[in-house]
Amino acid sequence: MARIYISLGSNIERELNTREGIKALRERFGELKLSAVYESEAVGFNGDAFYNMVIACDVDEDVHSANQGLRDIEDANGRERTGPKFSSRTLDLDLLLYDDLVLKEDSLKLPREEILHNAFVLWPLAEVAPDLVHPEVGKSYAELWQAFDKTKENLQPIEFEFE
Repeated sequence: MARIYISLGSNIERELNTREGIKALRERFGELKLSAVYESEAVGFNGDAFYNMVIACDVDEDVHSANQGLRDIEDANGRERTGPKFSSRTLDLDLLLYDDLVLKEDSLKLPREEILHNAFVLWPLAEVAPDLVHPEVGKSYAELWQAFDKTKENLQPIEFEFE
């Protein structure tokens, strides 16, 4: 068994797609540990605000299979891959961590770099795994969040009814 952490984001029909993403992840991986849902401004482009969260679960599959499963869920939920890298999304599922694996491949890099650079990833990750240590920088996610420059992004937890 491996513990994985997934970043979920949506800024197109974001409430619906966040719920559908959680539902599909439950169907694929089973029991989930969910952070709060956060609203954040689009980063890297002008667009509608996103809902973001981090989800933890245990998997019986290798890292590439788990990552492909996330892509399959995105595709099933209308993810468009023909536009620019930074653009609006129905559903964005990024594999942040696979246990403490450090992986540098063209198509998959772990831990995902966004952890250290984006509040909408680090804050919910620090919520679900505060004592977990980043395998490259050697600090816990709670420590990393405490030291993070919180003036860089406008990010707020929101009320979200999970089904």
